[in-house]
Amino acid sequence: MKLGVNIDHIAVLREARRVANPDPLDALSICKRAGADQITIHLREDRRHMQDSDADNIIALSSLPVNLECAIEPSMIDIACALRPHRVTLVPEKREEVTTEGGLAVTGAQPKLKEAIRRLQEEEIEVSLFIDPTLEAVRTSVDLHVEWIEFHTGKYANIYAMLYGNLAKTHHTIKALELPRKVLKQMLDDELRNLRLLSCDAMELGLKVAAGHGLNYQNVQSIAEIETIEELNIGQSIIARSVYTGLEQAILDMKALLIR
Repeated sequence: MKLGVNIDHIAVLREARRVANPDPLDALSICKRAGADQITIHLREDRRHMQDSDADNIIALSSLPVNLECAIEPSMIDIACALRPHRVTLVPEKREEVTTEGGLAVTGAQPKLKEAIRRLQEEEIEVSLFIDPTLEAVRTSVDLHVEWIEFHTGKYANIYAMLYGNLAKTHHTIKALELPRKVLKQMLDDELRNLRLLSCDAMELGLKVAAGHGLNYQNVQSIAEIETIEELNIGQSIIARSVYTGLEQAILDMKALLIR
């Protein structure tokens, strides 16, 4: 299974102090040396972490393929078309979100989405849609003629965290945390089964399948065992571990877990 290393959180650390370091560009050679298969970055509309210069330099200088995540807003598609990364993953964005908390709305008319896909493919850029794991979203993605989908694994990650006790107790999760372990275990099994079946359906329909969001060193192996998922994009947990182990070792540790 391929590993895309999302280096956004290096920029998060830099922007916390509005200084020049750490520079995400310095991570490129380390990621390659450690065996990463792809660099993933998210250029947000509000530029809360990655800046235009980061995206420009990373795409120009990376020896690994670059997966650029961005919203479907025309101004962001303009930038993506100019930068010409290997792939663009279209994602939803809400300014108030800390991180992307759901998949892209793909059903319905969606003229902006269709126009974004058309423009990117005219520039010979692979297009992926970051979607919730539902059959409707998979079928719609086929109809939109994209090359890739990426399943949002946040629901799986949250259930795992509730079951094994590493989810912060906010007002959103208190009721879920009170569920019996047997119920949570069944919910986890159901979500894994759903991801397994949908990734198989997607592959049979001609889509390449990736997954990401909330994946870490504790919960990733069950996802890595799904043979029809070709790639995982993981960021926060790798960058967090790198504080203690260094980035190269953190990537090596994750790659070891992805061996089926």
